[in-house]
Amino acid sequence: MNIKLWLGVAAITSVILVSCDDTTNEIGVSLTDNVDHLEVSTSTFFARTRSVPVKSVVARSTQGYLGRIKDPETGAYITGDFMTQFYCMEGYTLSSIDSVASLDAQGKIIADSCEVRLFYTSYYGDSLATMKLTLYEMERPMPENLQYYTDFSPLEQGYVRENGIRKSHTYSLINNGDAEREVDEEYVNNICVKLNDPYTDRNGVTYNNFGTYILRSFYEHPEYFKNANAFRHNLIPGFFFKMSGGLGAMAYISVPQLNIYYRLVNKNGPVSRMTLFNGTEEILQTTTVTNDEEAISQLVENNSCTYIKSPAGIYTEVTLPVDEIVKGHENDTINTARIVFNRINNETLSVYNLSAPSTLLMLETDSLTSFFEKGKVANYKQSFLGTYSSSANSYTFGNIGGLITAMYTAKTEGLRKDPQWVEKHPNWNKAMLVPVTTTSTTVNYSTIITGVANDMKLTSTRLVGGDTPILINVIYSKFN
Repeated sequence: MNIKLWLGVAAITSVILVSCDDTTNEIGVSLTDNVDHLEVSTSTFFARTRSVPVKSVVARSTQGYLGRIKDPETGAYITGDFMTQFYCMEGYTLSSIDSVASLDAQGKIIADSCEVRLFYTSYYGDSLATMKLTLYEMERPMPENLQYYTDFSPLEQGYVRENGIRKSHTYSLINNGDAEREVDEEYVNNICVKLNDPYTDRNGVTYNNFGTYILRSFYEHPEYFKNANAFRHNLIPGFFFKMSGGLGAMAYISVPQLNIYYRLVNKNGPVSRMTLFNGTEEILQTTTVTNDEEAISQLVENNSCTYIKSPAGIYTEVTLPVDEIVKGHENDTINTARIVFNRINNETLSVYNLSAPSTLLMLETDSLTSFFEKGKVANYKQSFLGTYSSSANSYTFGNIGGLITAMYTAKTEGLRKDPQWVEKHPNWNKAMLVPVTTTSTTVNYSTIITGVANDMKLTSTRLVGGDTPILINVIYSKFN
């Protein structure tokens, strides 16, 4: 077998192998029987990386994050505050007032009690840590049509009602004070805040508790319960939960719930009833993330490695040697361009070490904002997903050839129009590594990624890089 034929077979094999990789780019090579006309060459190059501070990210998530922790590895503090609205189903109704047993001396309905429960299915940290939050009543709902980032604070932006509810609550995630834990086999962990203090509405009317305000509003203004929009604009704009003390635990809130308890008349005596309103995907929920800026700055300045921390925190930026890769191969096809980011193991021994992010997104630095604001997904041409391999302790991007080609094309076309294009586009050859989560669906036995969002979980890892260059393996091909 002559060398050209051998190289042709090798190229075909590499195409087949790369085609099986989740990060495969469009190859752009036609395989013909005449492999003697196919020339294949390989080369290696080096990319440079650095840590970049990230103050905030798009806060699009189905979970809320509430708590304050300290990363054992880096010493950085992370605080999560949480805002939620509540959903009112169309057609919501209550029992006839004649059937209600919970009445005051004037015959008006009253709530026996009222509470907000923040249900969580997972958490980070010490479940016994003593934490303290403050619940704030919102003055008005946050607009649904705006894009919220994790540095947006409803309290600082004036969305909190000045004379509304401000309820402090001390808790631990193990929730030892909740009697239901002992008797309910289906008990779900939650943080419970009671709202049984007297409540004064915006019109100056005082009720024995917040639940009574809601119940009476139904009989006086049923139009407020027509749908979720009417409910939040006329009755409950939402609550903001801000951490006011404690350290060591972060709850991942899955379902916020407002519960109101009252009794109905029954021939055998009053029976208890509960009406509830959930936080759901149909209404707005946001998390405000506060990072330790001084600690983040110190990590960024460390050039012995690079960092990735979420939520927000730090990303790793990669400067790709685009000109070097293309030089002398302007008319060739980049079959594959493979790059691996090796993880540095955590040297701190602690049961509370943050886990490494499971998935990284690589995309052009200047596309970072628009990608998440527009809800894009990885297209494996200019954006790629790489998953963490515990066996290799690394993140592999099997073929970023499309990204390199796109960068080079943008530069070439830009210089034709403007000689100063490179100076005006300093990030033209830079890509960012971003921790993300994905959603997917199965169509005809194939899994299709339908959504990519910023990873809002607590993650942290160090990558080989900084002063150490990162290897890129490139395979070219061309037909003679």
